[in-house]
Amino acid sequence: MLRTVSLAARRPSAAFVRRYQTPADALPRGMPPPLEGIRVLDLTRVLAGPTATMLLADLGADVIKVEEISRGDDTRTWSPPSAPLLPDAPPGATPEAAYFLAVNRNKRSMTCNFKDPKGLEILHKLVARSDVLVENFVSGKLATMGLGFEDCRKINPRLIYASITGYGQTGPYRTAAGYDVIVEAEAGLMHITGEPDRPPSKVGVAATDIATGLHAHGAIMAALLSRQKTGEGVWIDCNLFRDAGSCLHPPLYTSSDKFPQIAGLANIASNYLIAGKEASRHGTAHPSIVPYQVFPCRDGFLMIGAGNDKQFAKLCNKVLDNPALAADPRFATNEKRVQNREELVRIIEETLVKNDRAHWLERFTGLGVPFGPINNIAQTFAHPQAVARGVTVEVEHPRVGKIKMVAPAVTYNGERMKVHRPPPWLSEHTSEVMEELGYSAEQIRDLREKAVI
Repeated sequence: MLRTVSLAARRPSAAFVRRYQTPADALPRGMPPPLEGIRVLDLTRVLAGPTATMLLADLGADVIKVEEISRGDDTRTWSPPSAPLLPDAPPGATPEAAYFLAVNRNKRSMTCNFKDPKGLEILHKLVARSDVLVENFVSGKLATMGLGFEDCRKINPRLIYASITGYGQTGPYRTAAGYDVIVEAEAGLMHITGEPDRPPSKVGVAATDIATGLHAHGAIMAALLSRQKTGEGVWIDCNLFRDAGSCLHPPLYTSSDKFPQIAGLANIASNYLIAGKEASRHGTAHPSIVPYQVFPCRDGFLMIGAGNDKQFAKLCNKVLDNPALAADPRFATNEKRVQNREELVRIIEETLVKNDRAHWLERFTGLGVPFGPINNIAQTFAHPQAVARGVTVEVEHPRVGKIKMVAPAVTYNGERMKVHRPPPWLSEHTSEVMEELGYSAEQIRDLREKAVI
């Protein structure tokens, strides 16, 4: 078992903190939510779309998540694990899946069957009152239901309409369903993930979905700025395969035709485009930097990333006690180290396995050579830096009580945006939203009886 106590060895000294930490009173505290007053109509489910709309909600937008009447977002049933219900939860309530809770904070939930004409009428009223619509249906599907971009543009010319799909709005694959793991395979990521002598592997989380959500969020923010100048909405075409966030029929259509996944290939894509170099799997190692990988210690594993010659010299001289290694012409430059990768890795491994991980963590600390232990998730949240930075937030959910969530990632003048709403239970805000649209209690009751809402 890996020891969490060794993390303490990485804590900076008090003198370091005094020198580099900005005093608490040197900055104004926080900033007002910049999207306050912006309404987002959220027709997404699963991960990429909900990630984008959650980020907008974190910035103060009023996000109305419209869900299918009986089941809601698919991820509501993706359990275990779930947050257990409180004893006084209403009859028929179902446990809240941890997956759903992860990406739906700060939103309101309503249910509506917009295949029904009366449901479509409700959605059209929401379109008229919204600034942004985000959807992740198969390309063209909403247009057959009266909710395509052109339909919505007639109702609200200022609407920013963001479509998140697997492959985009054009091209031979435009109607194909796209899941993160499929796009990881098809757009090159799996080809470079895993050990060289093993089959391809997926990334441990749905990285393509998350990257697409980030791209979509940024594209929507850009479109809001554009609308301030032009007074017109745009159609954002975000897709997993390419990159996320561009425009069709400028200025009315912004298309992100770079499969976020292909855009995310970074230097690997550049290696191929510039030099025609095909990629391969390297496990935790780096194709262009050595040493830059996981190494075994006597009781665990350690990640080392010596990205330049100076760092490599420090690694040899001050950590491994082997100055001759830094001076060896086979390893003196990164180019030589890449050429002689196997021999250098063998030498470093033979040294590191002689001692426990805690020993090496102490040797590395303060030298400026990038390193880190391979932590499990419990160790990650117990990490001194994670604790100091307050990476979690606790919120009160009406049906499951207090739940912990990963806090919004960004701070503004030292403060994060508030989590002002827990992830909603299914249809929690239907009546509230319907009243805002002008429906009476009797009309709402009638629509419920007819399973429109």
